[in-house]
Amino acid sequence: MHLNISHNPRMAWLVIMGLTAAPALLPAQVSLGTVVALAQRNSTSVRLAQTDVDKAQAVLAQTHDAYVPSLNLHSGLPAVPEVGFTGGIPSILDLTAQSLVFSFPQKQYIAAARSGLKAATLNLDDAREQVALDASTAYIELDTVDTELESARQQEDFAGRLVEIEQQRGEAGIDSLSDLLEARLTAAQLKLKRLHLEARAATLAKQLATLTGLPVGSITPDHASIPEIPAVKADNAEQNTGALQSAQMLAIAKQETAHGDRLSEYLPQLSFNALYSRSTTILNYFNAYYAKPIPINNFSSGFSIQIPIFDLGLHDKTRQSAAEALRATVEAEQARQQNDLQITSLTSSLRELDAQAEIASLKQQIAKEQLQSVLAQLELGNGTESGPAAQPQLTPKAEQLARIDERQKYVESLDAGFDLAKARLSLLRALGHMEDWLNELHGTK
Repeated sequence: MHLNISHNPRMAWLVIMGLTAAPALLPAQVSLGTVVALAQRNSTSVRLAQTDVDKAQAVLAQTHDAYVPSLNLHSGLPAVPEVGFTGGIPSILDLTAQSLVFSFPQKQYIAAARSGLKAATLNLDDAREQVALDASTAYIELDTVDTELESARQQEDFAGRLVEIEQQRGEAGIDSLSDLLEARLTAAQLKLKRLHLEARAATLAKQLATLTGLPVGSITPDHASIPEIPAVKADNAEQNTGALQSAQMLAIAKQETAHGDRLSEYLPQLSFNALYSRSTTILNYFNAYYAKPIPINNFSSGFSIQIPIFDLGLHDKTRQSAAEALRATVEAEQARQQNDLQITSLTSSLRELDAQAEIASLKQQIAKEQLQSVLAQLELGNGTESGPAAQPQLTPKAEQLARIDERQKYVESLDAGFDLAKARLSLLRALGHMEDWLNELHGTK
């Protein structure tokens, strides 16, 4: 059973429900693209980043809404009859409208909110990439461990036959007891290795279940769904990662906010306000103090100019926002320095891992050729050579040892290949090319 639902959220949800409600279908072969899509959908870090985007959108809307008149309705009656002249017009209903008309600082606040929204959006993209990296790494490792487990079980079978052969040779007086004990030690070591791989596979299955929200053990990797990881280099055209761009935009937002606070210290702002009041003579004697009765309907409107003269609190706020802007700028520089250091470290590691993978592959090929040679000699014999220089006749013991060694070299080649793939993925992300690989993973351009 093969599932590929990376571009269909509704299908992703149906798969989650289906795998949860129907254990009989487990395990299912799920593609890497599907696992990444489910992990991004289920990730708490992605959801938290999405809430930051929603908040930033609300903040931007709020800065624009300062120019939209706000309406407030007030209504009420006296609790007891009023005595004497209390001042003001007694009203049963007040409707007020007020808005900002023009302000230089507000323009900076709008720009800051817009930059904050960009920062939040970039942070969301970065969170999705990090989840994709975690899910891809776990998926590829589980695929590698499953293949290694198959080889480990084969090694155990070969080791079991080796023990049987040594027992027979010992009973025949050909080999000593130490040879039998060494065979048993080899079998025990291979059993321990198999148990270690099974434990690692269980841990990875739990990790993928946590990432995707699917039941534990329901994911069987599909090796064909893993695209080739390009061998990028640090000298390639570098792109900013989502985290770096987000930090830079956040610093810009803080700087624009600080600029707006600084402008508000000495630049005036223009506001609009209007008031409608419906007066009442209930429980008051206001008409007794005026030559004419108080009008029932009253309306006033106008523009007001606020000119700052001295506001120590606003000055302190300006200092605070300036310090926050400086801190955000330094943090953005620090993030870039750390990313550059990570790129340098990964580049150095990749050279070594690439060489190790090549060595492991050559060793596996050599072990495979040696196994073929042993099998050929066992089938055809060593010929008719005799004398001191003649090679001894090979035995079934040599066959099992050669098979165990060939499987061991194969496992080591798989380990080296996974380490290389993991480092390449990490470098892709550090260089800002992770999105390109994800597009290839999802089959998009």
